Amino acid sequence: MGQRNCHPQPGDLIAINRPGYQHWALYVGDGYVIHVTGVNSGSVEGRSSSKFVRAQVKKQLLKDVAGKNKWRVNNKYDCLCPPFSVRKIIQCAECWVDMEVPYNVLSRNCEHFVTLLRYGVALSDQATVAGDITGNAKITLAFLAVAGIGAAVGSFLPGVTVAAAAAIAVSRIFSDAVPRR
Repeated sequence: MGQRNCHPQPGDLIAINRPGYQHWALYVGDGYVIHVTGVNSGSVEGRSSSKFVRAQVKKQLLKDVAGKNKWRVNNKYDCLCPPFSVRKIIQCAECWVDMEVPYNVLSRNCEHFVTLLRYGVALSDQATVAGDITGNAKITLAFLAVAGIGAAVGSFLPGVTVAAAAAIAVSRIFSDAVPRR
């Protein structure tokens, strides 16, 4: 249940408050989001997302993903990273629907996935805080560096669109992805 003033636009990041963490999704329009969720489950709600090592990219109705949890638009990194165009964000996101990807709560979580789609850089405050607490912040920083380099390379290659560069960066990071169509 979004707040009354929540009117997501395509390309917006959606933060869904779950007990103990936030689940992240990318709004693609008409009530739908694309998000990473545990394999063979519709949602990570009620399950510990840190136990998954594989995840699936799904396109589902926001109301179904959020359930009774509160959600809001949260493009909190816009002041740090310029987002890609909406068309490029959606185009890249749609390519990942039904794909199986590796999952790690500190380096390849749902927030990393959607921020990589929106900005070309995988960011996750939750993972950074968790990494600092567990001493694994280097994993998150290395992941961010690889994502940034992958996205930046595309901007220097003639004929490679930003969307293609973002797709390349996502595919490098989620390199164990297995098509599940």
